[in-house]
Amino acid sequence: MMHPVLQVALGGAVGAVARHGVNIGAGRLFGPGIPAGTLAVNVAGSFLMGLLVVVLAGRGNALAPLLMTGALGGFTTFSAFSLDAVTLWQRGQGAVALAYVAASVGLSLAALLAGLTLGQKVLA
Repeated sequence: MMHPVLQVALGGAVGAVARHGVNIGAGRLFGPGIPAGTLAVNVAGSFLMGLLVVVLAGRGNALAPLLMTGALGGFTTFSAFSLDAVTLWQRGQGAVALAYVAASVGLSLAALLAGLTLGQKVLA
């Protein structure tokens, strides 16, 4: 079997190319009005992550680096975020799950705004 780091690299390349294709297709279908491509990959990636967790749990995790970390990671990291939040919830850590979701979204938006502001002041 291929080394896990190579699996992640190969899967990541495949996932990134797939994401690019979805973004191009969604842009052609829906135009620039809404980020339909991002929405599509986030939803599809989360669905696939749930499916793979079940499929790979019963058969070992030899393909997890390729499929979950690599391909889905290149396709969308939202799937990993979704899995983490649901796992916390299923473990009975509802408050932690909600805090994780709020912190992930809130801090990520704040970090994006900080990066935009810094970039515009320094590079513009």
